[in-house]
Amino acid sequence: MSIARDVIMAPARLTLGYGERLLTDIRPDQFARTPNGVQTNHPAWVFGHLSVYPDAFILPLIGRPELAAPDESLHPLFGHDSQCRDDPNGEIYPSMKEITARYLSRTDAALTALAEVDDAALLAATPESNPLRERLPTVGSVVNFMLGPHSMMHLGQVSAWRRMMGLGPCM
Repeated sequence: MSIARDVIMAPARLTLGYGERLLTDIRPDQFARTPNGVQTNHPAWVFGHLSVYPDAFILPLIGRPELAAPDESLHPLFGHDSQCRDDPNGEIYPSMKEITARYLSRTDAALTALAEVDDAALLAATPESNPLRERLPTVGSVVNFMLGPHSMMHLGQVSAWRRMMGLGPCM
């Protein structure tokens, strides 16, 4: 058994596939829009938010910082403290194509790198500098959270957004 392969990667790949399915039928002109009267995270913010963590958080944590391709211009838009804003004129966020390509490629990069990480590295203590250390004591628990529950929580927001926008379920 491999922690990376059997415990983290298999569910993370399912999560990535769910993210791809959620994009079905979303038009670029509605990708960064909030439903009328509802303050909720739209797909541009969600996929952008999820796209920054592989480079800023996961790859360095698993000892592969050289594989990271961070784009510092994205942090004000999508980082932990950012706010999702309605973008009716497409002036705030990058295009749907750019955001989704980054989400897919950077998540895949993290998963590819994770396949090479041994169990000992994943069982190592979460570094003291990591804000999740108190709640997630091992590197593997942090990586699992970021690629699983954290992603699914935000993808669930896109699922609800789809219904508010009249798109219906993706499955």
